[in-house]
Amino acid sequence: MNIFHCLTRILRNTFSNEKAFRQEFLLSLSLILVGFLIGETVMQKTLLILSIILIPISEILNYSIGSFADRISFNNKNLSQKIKYIGSVAILIAITNAFITWIVILFF
Repeated sequence: MNIFHCLTRILRNTFSNEKAFRQEFLLSLSLILVGFLIGETVMQKTLLILSIILIPISEILNYSIGSFADRISFNNKNLSQKIKYIGSVAILIAITNAFITWIVILFF
C-alpha cells in the first residue's frame, strides 16, 4: 500500500508540474475511449489503446531523464542537452507509432 500511495503522489506531482505530460495524458484518455469505440476486434482495440498508452509513458521517462540530467550536469551542458534531445526523440517515436497504428487500423 505504501508503494501505491507513493506512486500516486508522484503521478499527481508530475501531472500538476508538467504541462506537456498533462496535455498528453488528457489527450490519451480521450483517445483510449475512442479506441474502445472504433476498434472492431479485441486485437484492434488492444493495438489502438496500447499505442496511445506509450505516449504518456515516454513523457514520464523523458521528464525523469531530463530532471536527472539537470541535477548531475555540473559543467557539461552539451551532454545534458543531448540527453534531453534523446528523450524528446523517444516521445516523437511513441507518437509516430500511435499515428501509424491508428492509420493502418482505420484505413486498411
